[in-house]
Amino acid sequence: MRKSSASKPSGAKPSDAKLTGLFLDMLAAEQGAGPNTLDAYRRDLADFSEFLGRAGHSFVDAETQTLRDYLGDLDARGFKSSSVARRLSAMRHLFRFLLNERIRTEDPAAILSGPKRGRGLPKVLSIADVDRMLRRAKEMSEAADASPSQRLRALRLYCLLEVLYATGLRVSELVSLPRTAAKRDARMIVVRGKGDKERLVPLNEASRQAMADYLSATEAAKENKKGETKGSVATTKWLFPSFGESGHLTRQHFARDLKELAVASGLQARLVSPHVLRHAFASHLLHNGADLRIVQTLLGHTDISTTQIYTHVVEERLKSLVRDLHPLAEK
Repeated sequence: MRKSSASKPSGAKPSDAKLTGLFLDMLAAEQGAGPNTLDAYRRDLADFSEFLGRAGHSFVDAETQTLRDYLGDLDARGFKSSSVARRLSAMRHLFRFLLNERIRTEDPAAILSGPKRGRGLPKVLSIADVDRMLRRAKEMSEAADASPSQRLRALRLYCLLEVLYATGLRVSELVSLPRTAAKRDARMIVVRGKGDKERLVPLNEASRQAMADYLSATEAAKENKKGETKGSVATTKWLFPSFGESGHLTRQHFARDLKELAVASGLQARLVSPHVLRHAFASHLLHNGADLRIVQTLLGHTDISTTQIYTHVVEERLKSLVRDLHPLAEK
C-alpha cells in the first residue's frame, strides 16, 4: 500500500493541539508575536482543527481539497472575506512551519487562493470630532460635583485620549505605558511595540500636561488612602494601573469608556474606538503635510505597505494643492 506523501512515513502522529503549541512557540520566539496575535492564531487553528476532526483528518494528513472544503464552510457560516483571508493566512503559516520542521513532506495550502477583497479605508474621525471629545473629557475631569473617584476616572480618560491622539499608539501600547512615561520633562517616550521592538514617540504639551495632572491626582489619592489605612500603600510600575491580572487597564475597559465619552460628546458609539483614533492621528498628520515615512515610523509599522492605506489622504491633499495653487487652475 502506497504511503501518503502528506505526512511522515513512520512514527506516531502528533496531535493538532501539540502542533499548535509548537507553532505558537515558534511565532513567539522567532517572530516576536505578542499575546493578542498568538490568541488570534490559537482560536483560528482550533476552529480549523475541529473541522478537520469531523472530516476524519488532522494537520498532519489534511489535503488541499479538505482545506478548500473548510474555506467553503467558513463562507457558508457567513464569515466575511477578510475573516476567511485571515484564516487562510493562519493555515499557510502553519503548514509552512510543518514543512520546515519535516512533520509534513508537502504543503497543502501552497496552491490555495483566498477570497478577493479590496482593502477598506479606515474609519476616521474629523478634527472637529476629536476636538469635541477632548473638550467633553476635559469638562468631565473638571466637574465640581464629581466625587474623588469619579474625578480620578475622568482624569484618566482625558489623559488616555490626549496621549492616544498625540502619539497614535496601539491601544495595547497605550494602556501598558509605565509611570516613567509621565516625567514632567519628557519630550519623547520609549514605546515597546509589536515584536518587542522599541521606538521613540514625541509628546506634545497637551499630552504631557494631561499625564502630569493625572499622575498628581493618583499620588494624592494614594496619600489619602495611606492616611485612612494607617499603613503603606503598594506602588505600581504602570501609568494606568488596575486590579486585573495584567496589573494595568485593559484594552476592553478603555474601549468601553471611550464609547461612553463619544455618546456624551454627541457622536455615535459605533464610530469611535481606540483604533479609529489611531487612524485619526495618522490621517490628520498626513492631511497637514506630514511625510508618509514619518507616519510609518510613528505608528510602528515595519512595512511601508501597511501605512499606505492612508495614501488616499495624501492624494486628496495633492489634488487640493493643485486646484488651489496651480496658476491655470479654475478659480
